[in-house]
Amino acid sequence: MTEIDLDDAAAVEAADRQGVLPAVASAAAQVRAAATATAEADVTRLIAAGRPRAVVCVGMGGSGIAGDVLAAVAGTECPIPVWVHRDGGLPAWVGVPDVVLACSATGETDETLSATDEAIRRGADLMCVTAADSSLARRAQQARAAFVPVPDISPPQAGLWALAVPGLVVAEQWGLLHERLDLEATAVRLEQVAAACYLGRDSLVNPAKGLALALGGRIPQVWGSSPLTGVAAYRFACQLNAQARTVAAYGVLPEVAHHQLAVLDGPAAGSPDDIFADPDLDGPAALRLAQVLLRDPAGESGRVRARADAVVTRAEERGTRLLVIDTQGATRLERLASVVGVTDFAAAFLGLQAVMPS
Repeated sequence: MTEIDLDDAAAVEAADRQGVLPAVASAAAQVRAAATATAEADVTRLIAAGRPRAVVCVGMGGSGIAGDVLAAVAGTECPIPVWVHRDGGLPAWVGVPDVVLACSATGETDETLSATDEAIRRGADLMCVTAADSSLARRAQQARAAFVPVPDISPPQAGLWALAVPGLVVAEQWGLLHERLDLEATAVRLEQVAAACYLGRDSLVNPAKGLALALGGRIPQVWGSSPLTGVAAYRFACQLNAQARTVAAYGVLPEVAHHQLAVLDGPAAGSPDDIFADPDLDGPAALRLAQVLLRDPAGESGRVRARADAVVTRAEERGTRLLVIDTQGATRLERLASVVGVTDFAAAFLGLQAVMPS
């Protein structure tokens, strides 16, 4: 395995044989294209049927996070449950009054197809967001269900926004969102992130490269300070697994304060700058942790804000590496995009930094 310099743009570009960085940089274009695709799709009957009893989002892996995005943006003010289901089949309570939203980048995921078949069998309304000419698309067509096509994005984990936007558009029409869905502002925010995280920008001014370098050789723990950044934390951990091939844990405040926070007092959270550390006595570097706190000032309750501040203070007192990233933007979706954009780039850079020889 060879480690490359992230500021050597030519070397990083050569290592990116799958085109991960361009795919991540396409996020803004995905938002706009998905909005157009949803407007052009036949979803009028679904919207005209009125607000369902519940929305059940089915999907696996990166595709399943589209359901988490919908649930987080709808928030606790949502007048109906938004349930995320990651398995085959469906919960026993799902039936005719409900809508099943099936998201799959490939349209061939076994569990998603199983849940879709069960939705059709039970007579639940169905909306499929997936690749054209896929098994899931054919099921939607046969069931005369709403269908929104997504483009072929490789790797598929980079296609979050293509999968998430259609459900958000329909949810707004049902009156499920607490605020206006400003997709253009979200796209602009993602463009700004892409410009800041551009491959050609030096690591000293590139937030994604800086984050990747800080996490190198360590096991990340990613924490969110609100349900919104909790989704971003989960997304980042999944991207670190898939793109950087590294172990990562995630959690959401205040829950992490009751268990994961205890690691700050453990041997794996020692000072990141201890040049006198003895690997034989203090443990191998691979077991060292790095904490990432994704803060959402606009979405933090007073109690959680105090918890988040306490986490920062405690990390400083212990001399542990805590990296804090704040959300930016006016709406929930824009704030979510502001941190997902940076962390998606960071996971991609971290994965490209250590490449296997060809």
